[in-house]
Amino acid sequence: MSDQEDTPKQAKIVACAVARNLEDFELLIDDLEREFGEAWGGLEFTDVVGILNSPHAKDLHTAVIAINKQDEENLEAIEETVKEAKKIGLKVILVTDDLGPSALHRLIRGGADDFLPYPLPQNAFHETLERLNEAQSQPAQAAGPVSAAPEGAVPPPAPKVGRRQGIIFPVYGLSGGVGASTFAVNLAWELQKNVENDGKTVCILDFDFQFGSVSTYLDVPKSEASYELLTNAANIDSDALLQAMHKFDRTLDVLSAPQDSLPLEFISPEEIAKIIEVASQNYDFIIIDLPTAIVSWTEVVLEKSQLFFGVLEMDMRSAQNTLRFMRALKADEMPFEKVQFVLNRAPKATDLGGKSRVKRMADSLDVDFRWLLPDGGKQILNACDHGSPLASVAKKNPMRKEIHRISATLSELAREEA
Repeated sequence: MSDQEDTPKQAKIVACAVARNLEDFELLIDDLEREFGEAWGGLEFTDVVGILNSPHAKDLHTAVIAINKQDEENLEAIEETVKEAKKIGLKVILVTDDLGPSALHRLIRGGADDFLPYPLPQNAFHETLERLNEAQSQPAQAAGPVSAAPEGAVPPPAPKVGRRQGIIFPVYGLSGGVGASTFAVNLAWELQKNVENDGKTVCILDFDFQFGSVSTYLDVPKSEASYELLTNAANIDSDALLQAMHKFDRTLDVLSAPQDSLPLEFISPEEIAKIIEVASQNYDFIIIDLPTAIVSWTEVVLEKSQLFFGVLEMDMRSAQNTLRFMRALKADEMPFEKVQFVLNRAPKATDLGGKSRVKRMADSLDVDFRWLLPDGGKQILNACDHGSPLASVAKKNPMRKEIHRISATLSELAREEA
């Protein structure tokens, strides 16, 4: 009787997890049990190839390969596992714990469909499975298992991908600590809420590769996916960009800064242009959080933008940096007319003396403060520390109300253009 009961169980194994020691990935085991119940099994690298080429693999459709830093010494065997899994038409997901970027790059190039950092972000494994299943169900993938060679491992974009003409809104802090990243994050979230009923999408790209804080302010992980994307930026496509994105609250897409601090010039202007181009094909609004330094690709971002937000405060360092910034733009004949200055921590409307100081500062700099953001107080710091937009934790905050008004204006202008 027990033999009869065991047989159908073996026939129902639809997923396998391959690791040197699967017990090192307890959270992955929990996710596998949640997704597949008892319909999955664990394998080691020493015997996985033989099993994949045996009748035991006839019902498999997914292979999850879990690797860490120690596995880099055995990378060829792991590459062989990816190759054999793709040969029989399996979806291959890498789960990596402290794996070096070069090793990860080799495995992705070897045919792996996607990868996730370990510890796994909440719902990331489920969302990855759903995305791969949806991609596989597209008509272009109906050729069968043999078509899943490394060249075709990444499915073509769905019809809605790559056909947009996104509007670019970079945010640049004219001094450190003026609140540019806070403004960028909340503007992206308010825009997303304003346009989601129109079927439009928003993303935010953190281009401060050294000390970017977007992932902190939105509580999404910094992962090696960003580094992988940036190091191969010249060849990215829609799939590569979308796979590197993290979801905040299942709606806003976030490209976080890499885990490790990188030189700002490690990426070329042409590569930055390529990232922006692909992003604009896949999103209707793209917010870019820029570093405070002016680098070789800053001009590219400015050229491609519709509006360029320069954030500053009412102090001497901001005033001096604004003058330098404007002189640099005019000297290089860059389109400085795109720049809209945002004065953060502006005086209250009832502060007549403060309004007079704002006017004097604008006159002395020969600029127009298009937007005035009131001081949001401690609620701003609390929201950033908790990784939540102001709309979620301090809806009535005066700064949040002003950013909401800005986003409404931008979305309405976009509707009028459309």
